[in-house]
Amino acid sequence: MEKPLKVLHASLNNRVMVELRGGRGYHGTLDGYDVPHMNLVLKNTDEIINNETVAKHNTIVLRGDNIIYVSP
Repeated sequence: MEKPLKVLHASLNNRVMVELRGGRGYHGTLDGYDVPHMNLVLKNTDEIINNETVAKHNTIVLRGDNIIYVSP
């Protein structure tokens, strides 16, 4: 089993799926992250609510406290 930070590092510059508390999700390219808080920076991101794309963002920062999961 791989460690979470190793998976995040391997996912840099690749598309990931991120689920947040409250049912909001994002599909975008992982541009960066920080180790102590696991905040993520995504580029070219689709914002998903109830399986529907509601917005597109060039760059977005997601706070690590709100992340439920990240899928490569």
